[in-house]
Amino acid sequence: QVQLVESGGGLVQAGGSLRLSCAASGRTFSTYAMGWFRQAPGQEREFVAAIYWSGSDTYYADSVKGRFTTSRDNAKNTVFLQMNSLKPEGTAVYYCASARTLGVVTSGSEYDYWGQGTQVTVSS
Repeated sequence: QVQLVESGGGLVQAGGSLRLSCAASGRTFSTYAMGWFRQAPGQEREFVAAIYWSGSDTYYADSVKGRFTTSRDNAKNTVFLQMNSLKPEGTAVYYCASARTLGVVTSGSEYDYWGQGTQVTVSS
């Protein structure tokens, strides 16, 4: 059974930083791309970042490019999302997901396993 468990969310002031972690189990983690998505209240889920199976390639939504960095430690089955210069519009539940493929994908339909999400609240 595949499980993804996010942690590291919380309340932070605008301009601050948070680091999210996603611990994976039940799958050969290192052979799949991983992604991060977020969903704000009343809004659709949106892509945030993705990382290639080996960690050698990453892709970011324009809204977070230059401020967020995703990385992974395949030996520990964990993927990370470092979020800097957070903005109030970044308030959302953040989800990690495991892709169906090795490569970086941005559509939620390309991911088959999801975590339960972690709340990030950015105060102005």
